[in-house]
Amino acid sequence: MKKILVAEDEQAIREFVVINLRRAGYDTYEASNGEEAVEVYEREKGEIDVAVLDIMMPGSMDGLAVCRYLREKSGSIGIIMLTAKTQEMDKVSGLMMGADDYVTKPFSPSELVARVDAVYRRVALAQVRTENDFREEITAGDFVLNLRSRTLLKRGSPIELTQVEFQIMEYFFSNPGAALDRTDILKHVWGESYYGEEKIVDVNIRRLRMKIEDEPSNPRHIITVWGLGYKWEA
Repeated sequence: MKKILVAEDEQAIREFVVINLRRAGYDTYEASNGEEAVEVYEREKGEIDVAVLDIMMPGSMDGLAVCRYLREKSGSIGIIMLTAKTQEMDKVSGLMMGADDYVTKPFSPSELVARVDAVYRRVALAQVRTENDFREEITAGDFVLNLRSRTLLKRGSPIELTQVEFQIMEYFFSNPGAALDRTDILKHVWGESYYGEEKIVDVNIRRLRMKIEDEPSNPRHIITVWGLGYKWEA
């Protein structure tokens, strides 16, 4: 069963989200604040596939704090932030902390389910490859990308990646030296029916540069192609 955690302090919104996700076939768990969300995650012993987190929640843990906690616990869990239109910096902060996507309120049921489905497919693909002992590796210079364990090594040292980051790196490694349009990256990683904005690509590129580049401000591997997107140089 596809398991999803919904953490939202406004009951009406939480019930709206839960009803639509259940109709889409998800086994849902509810939390009204950050502390409760963490309790649910721990109680399920890491079996949650996707977490939908409202950024603004009462108590000592808001959505960003829960996002950080979950990402530290798991590189594979899918994380979607619920934000208001005025929370532009919070959107970026969530993505920098490891969220896979965000949905801006108000949103339609179809948009929400489409975004959750896209994140879940990514999580499920990683699980299938692991269970089937998928061993293929892609080597590029000092880097080795393992498609089974969903890991990246740089000069033999592991680099922790989220599922989104891994998919971007897999796309880069499969197209070495090619200039990849932001729209192409967006469609490849987030899906053809993705509703969101291209800037989510830029934020994830920023995260990747911080992880893999010796000098993130002067990147040698993930190169900006002005007016288009990015390319990978080993």
